[in-house]
Parts: sequence; structure tokens; C-alpha cells
Amino acid sequence: MRTLVGIGGSEDSLRALEVALARAAAAGDEVTVAVVENPDSPLSVEEVESRVHDHLEAEGLDAEVCVLEGHAGSQLVDLADREGFDRIVLGGGETSPLGKINIGSIGEFVLLNAKTSVTLIR
Repeated sequence: MRTLVGIGGSEDSLRALEVALARAAAAGDEVTVAVVENPDSPLSVEEVESRVHDHLEAEGLDAEVCVLEGHAGSQLVDLADREGFDRIVLGGGETSPLGKINIGSIGEFVLLNAKTSVTLIR
């Protein structure tokens, strides 16, 4: 399975990266990690990219890492379509006090516009 992991530096996206890489290592999936700009993240793109490489090394995986510029959701959807990924993995989605899931703008865009399966890791 070809998996595209979108990561913007939030704690949710870092957790999604860990889960996706663990699954890839166990299942032999091919993974590409796309680092996107996230204005809500305290980490710079360079810091996020460094963490991605640390996680890949810890899992013993060799994966492509790319940095996408521009509208993060659009770039992820376009990359998934263009490269024929089987699924997109994203972190996000917090439960509100009323029990509803609040999804960030990047996750919402990808969920609404992707033509491939999207896995949201909370």
C-alpha cells in the first residue's frame, strides 16, 4: 500500500506520523511523508522535517520526505492524485465538550476533496 502522511508539526500530526510509520514497518507499506506549512504549529518546517527523519530512523524505514509549499490541503490532495497514493494519513480531530469532532482546516479540506481514502488519527 502506498501511503502519504501529511504532517504540519502539531502534536496530532506527530502522533499520526508515529502510528503510520509503525503500521508501515509492520505491513511493508511504502510511505511518503509530506511536510506542510501549518501556521498553528510552534515548529518551523525545518524542525518538523528533522523530527520526521528522526522517526524514520527509529523505525528503520527508508521513506521519501518532501516539503509542500502553498495551501497545505490542496497540495496534499494534488500530490495524492498525481502520484496515485492508496491513502492519506493525517492527524487531528479533537472531541468537543459536546462530543463532536472538531477538525482543523487542513484536515477538513483533505477529507472533503481527496479522491482516495483518508485516515484521520486522533
